[in-house]
Amino acid sequence: QVQLVESGGGLVQPGGSLRLSCAASGFTFSSAAMNWYRQTPGKQRELVAQISSRGTTTYTDSVKGRFTISRDNAKKSVFLRMSSLKPEDTAVYYCNTVLGMPGVACWGQGTQVTVSS
Repeated sequence: QVQLVESGGGLVQPGGSLRLSCAASGFTFSSAAMNWYRQTPGKQRELVAQISSRGTTTYTDSVKGRFTISRDNAKKSVFLRMSSLKPEDTAVYYCNTVLGMPGVACWGQGTQVTVSS
C-alpha cells in the first residue's frame, strides 16, 4: 500500500524558514520522481517543486531561489526547505508521486503552512 506522510508545517513569520518532510512507503522510492504541491482555498493545486529519481530539480517561478527540494533514498523521504517565506506561501502543502502506466497519482494528507506576523 502506497503511503505518503507529510510533516513539518506550522506557523512562521514572514522571512522565516520551514522544512517539510514526506515519508514514503509501499513503492520503490529510489525509482520515483517526487513532487511538492500546494493549495489554497478556492484555487487549484499548484505544482511547487519536482525532483527526479536522479535528483534533477525544477521549481515554479514564484519559489525559485527560496525553496529547495531534496531527497534521501535511504530514508525514503523527500524534503522541501522553504526560506524567505512570504504570506502568499500560505497553503496546504502536499507530497505527490505518480506511479505505474498509466500513471496513478498518489497524495499525502497535506501539511498546513501559514506565513503571518
